[in-house]
Amino acid sequence: MNTITATELRTKTKDLMEALLNGEEVSLIHRSRVIGVFKPRKKAPKLFNAKEFTKIAEKMNLPKLSQKEREKRYRNAMMKKHGKSIY
Repeated sequence: MNTITATELRTKTKDLMEALLNGEEVSLIHRSRVIGVFKPRKKAPKLFNAKEFTKIAEKMNLPKLSQKEREKRYRNAMMKKHGKSIY
């Protein structure tokens, strides 16, 4: 299935989905003109892996910051960005 008409799109949606799942591209034809192309997604988005993230963070050897130090750095960044106190 390389092409599908607008009418067939309504009646053969299942065939279109099967073609996409098989990695095929399907052209949509309307009034004897190709008006679009259905393409399968290349890859599913990668899910967040907390264990991998922890391993990477440990390899980076980032400094351990206290809550007070984080708050201080955040306030300084906001002052630099916005130029006024947030309180």
